[in-house]
Amino acid sequence: MTAEILAVGTELLMGQIANTNAQYLSRRLAELGINVYFHTVVGDNPARLEETLKRALNRSDIVITTGGLGPTKDDLTKETISKTMNRELVLHEDILDGIRNFFAKRHRKMAEINKKQAYLPENSIVIPNPNGTAPGCIIEEGEKTVIMLPGPPKEMQPMFEATVFKYLKQRTGVILVSKMLKIFGIGESDLETRLMDLIESQNNPTIAPYASQGEITVRVTARCSDHNEASALLDPVVSEIKSRLGVLVYSEDGQSLEEVVFNLLKENGLVMATAESCTGGLLSERITDIPGSSEIFERAYITYANRAKVEDLGVSWDTLNKYGAVSHQTAMEMLNGLKQKTGASVGVAITGIAGPGGGTPEKPVGLVFIAAYVKDRFLCRKFELMGNRERVRNDACLHALDMTRRLILGVEQQ
Repeated sequence: MTAEILAVGTELLMGQIANTNAQYLSRRLAELGINVYFHTVVGDNPARLEETLKRALNRSDIVITTGGLGPTKDDLTKETISKTMNRELVLHEDILDGIRNFFAKRHRKMAEINKKQAYLPENSIVIPNPNGTAPGCIIEEGEKTVIMLPGPPKEMQPMFEATVFKYLKQRTGVILVSKMLKIFGIGESDLETRLMDLIESQNNPTIAPYASQGEITVRVTARCSDHNEASALLDPVVSEIKSRLGVLVYSEDGQSLEEVVFNLLKENGLVMATAESCTGGLLSERITDIPGSSEIFERAYITYANRAKVEDLGVSWDTLNKYGAVSHQTAMEMLNGLKQKTGASVGVAITGIAGPGGGTPEKPVGLVFIAAYVKDRFLCRKFELMGNRERVRNDACLHALDMTRRLILGVEQQ
């Protein structure tokens, strides 16, 4: 079964808003085993919408539209689709009452123009909208189906979950369930070599590795009728991948590296502090972006300048003059100063050259030293990272988080 997502709205074509609805719908349709082959965007123009709809129906089993269900004159999705599919628009008194109540609860009078939203194509299935005034609907025409949903995600998503997902699940009889293995510390080609026999022999479940921002995700997906069958299919494959990759796998449910570290800190009653130079607070931001981080995070020092390293963390001027700010010695002194200042049970210090300037033949752009401790276990590592400034800073944070994770777990470092 194939689907096409057709977003309606000139504001999308002009780049005024992003089409996040297509991303959400594609993900949920994939879980139902429905293949999405096309994302289409069309402006608020009846002729172009009709042409686009006909093309979509010609090549897809299901067309899901978002947007254009409002009360104004340029909201023409429903009218255009009804005309294209030879359906009359019929007033639904119960929907009209619901729209009136929607405004009454907000102590507002319903404008006459809103009555338009209570008209739906004849013989269609109503999709209630508890969060707005625009109901959706499902039109079945032979082997083709058109599903109309409003544009605002806060309205569209609950409507899809409550009505459309269940409707489509009954039609497909299958679901796709995935495990998302997150991996750090190995290259994509090396990983593929280790898993090549599994990838080549895959059927159900399927195995799909892809790299993203310095780490790798391996998606293992089972096509099945329910979650019990999914577990039976997924668990042996996931276990085999984990046995081959070991500690390189840091999550099997799609958690980020910072979320994994956050949970380890919480589970072990540990509190973290950071001292950052080239990353400028990016590491501490990632940790404190997680709700509840006040339980596990003590404080952060951003010691960008040498004077800050000396005054805030007690780094020696002699060390800076002899070895430089980007050195094993400076990283360790930053870390020791952090431990003395905070008394935190976990600490991380980062110093490096993020670029694009500042590098030398002896110390090129991308050179980073990361020092970390967990209680009485200390470690300092040198990294030569590649890429632009953003990539160097991002990868430095990933390495810092992974070092912290491994120190907490007491597993071998790379």
